Amino acid sequence: MTDLFAFSPSFLQMLLRLSVSSLVTWLIIDRLYYPKSRRRDFYFTFMLISVAIFFIVFFMIFVLEDMKGKTSMGIGIGLFGIFSIMRYRTDAMPVREMTYLFIIIALAVVNAIAEGVPLVELLLTNFIVVVAVWLCEKNLKTQPTKLIQYDRMELITPERRDELKADLEKRLGVKVIKIDVGAIDFIRDMAMLRIAYEGKETPADSILKLKNSQLQEF
Repeated sequence: MTDLFAFSPSFLQMLLRLSVSSLVTWLIIDRLYYPKSRRRDFYFTFMLISVAIFFIVFFMIFVLEDMKGKTSMGIGIGLFGIFSIMRYRTDAMPVREMTYLFIIIALAVVNAIAEGVPLVELLLTNFIVVVAVWLCEKNLKTQPTKLIQYDRMELITPERRDELKADLEKRLGVKVIKIDVGAIDFIRDMAMLRIAYEGKETPADSILKLKNSQLQEF
């Protein structure tokens, strides 16, 4: 019964490194990423991917450590598979979220394979990453955006851009800074617009529909 609760030094080291990895991931996602994006789906994804990748890499190394000459090859193949999920995914991911995903996976891998690295050096490495992300976020001036289904097709031409801007500002009640015209549907007589505006930060890609001079949010 005593042996049942006798943890090996390697397991205790794993718990310590997992704690460091999870804490750093939480700091990056909760304090740096989420306040600007407000994307709970990515918050959920980043946190769980970090834990999953850590265990995959740690136990992969644990299994291969007795296989002479195959550890490096096994780790390389494993890392290739891990990072390939960033390319072969179902849904498109914005560049900012892709960058955070890469950072989260990289930190999980670094902390998982850091066996023999002094704790101070491991903490310093994680601290450097956190500072780098913080500096980038601090200097990044993001503007809230909305994705609009717009019905006044006659205003989307370049020469009537000022009229388009004035119409959007009137109907949305915000100061429009930038307008990007996307897909155009001549059959349904509407176009997709992405606008950047001044105001309070809102969740990215809020979908609005402008039709018959009314604003509906759904």
